[in-house]
Amino acid sequence: MPVQPPLLLAALVFLAVYVGVVLPAVWSSKPARRTAALKVLGQLLGALRHWKQR
Repeated sequence: MPVQPPLLLAALVFLAVYVGVVLPAVWSSKPARRTAALKVLGQLLGALRHWKQR
């Protein structure tokens, strides 16, 4: 069964956000990097909530 392009795209976006935002927010030893990653994560989740309310 071949993977559908929209599903593959969604998986790649999720992986990019996870590796680029979530992991630094949790495991970085630098407080500035953790703070910045948490701020970006909050903005992404806020945008997702706003998009779902439409």
